[in-house]
Amino acid sequence: MKTEEIKELFTQFEAITTEFEGIECWSARELQKLLGYSKWENFEKVIKKAKDACANAGEDTNNHFPDIRKTIPMPKGAEKEIDDILLTRYACYLIAQNGDSRKEEIAFAQNYFAVQTRRSEIIEQRLLEFERVKAREKLSQTEKQLSGILFERGVDSKGFGIIRSKGDQALFRLSTLQLKKKMGIPDNRPVADFLPTISIKAKDLAAEMTGLNVQSKDLKGQNRIENEHVENNKAVRQMLTQRGIIPENLPTAEDVKKIQRKLDSDDKKVLKESKKPKK
Repeated sequence: MKTEEIKELFTQFEAITTEFEGIECWSARELQKLLGYSKWENFEKVIKKAKDACANAGEDTNNHFPDIRKTIPMPKGAEKEIDDILLTRYACYLIAQNGDSRKEEIAFAQNYFAVQTRRSEIIEQRLLEFERVKAREKLSQTEKQLSGILFERGVDSKGFGIIRSKGDQALFRLSTLQLKKKMGIPDNRPVADFLPTISIKAKDLAAEMTGLNVQSKDLKGQNRIENEHVENNKAVRQMLTQRGIIPENLPTAEDVKKIQRKLDSDDKKVLKESKKPKK
């Protein structure tokens, strides 16, 4: 395909997108024309194959191929209602995969929707990584605040380290050294840098609870505060295990510092590209 043809098809595909309940969709009737199918009956056969592929992938076809009615203009100002189908990006991708690849329009659509679907996956992954980085930052802030509260109540930095370690042992049922060995975490790195998001948030919740209760109960001294922190971590663990989540059995996550560097690098690339003059 020539560059001009690709640009034209890209513009046409973008022009017929619509939004339904916050989800980007395409009308099957409009997509039919763009994909080079003159008869609706022939295009319906392709849609049927796409629905089968969707179901075989374990997806609910009603979520990707909802039936709708559409009004079209007729001669002399009359109108007519016809059947139509709203297609999600994933549905369009499956249709393209099951279409006649000899058609240039189908070949374009196969690549267009593959890229669009991949872009969605990339965005979703980046959001998950961003959430984990923010959860780790929040835990650091919470622990810093808790350290300040405890210092005012007679607990120094060494005592705080012991209290935090006891809390981890109550949450994970393993000592810090045992947990690092089980998860393959370097000895000189904090456990939290390699925990999945839910475990980071669990530690944060327990620390928040300790900070609140230490002040509301006016607890002083390392022993009383240590007991409070251990009980809070036990309570958080119980909540997780009741829902089938065993903290120490969750897989090790990628180094959060590495994730942060990757996100920062991506941001710099976007900023650099945005400053380039438009042609």
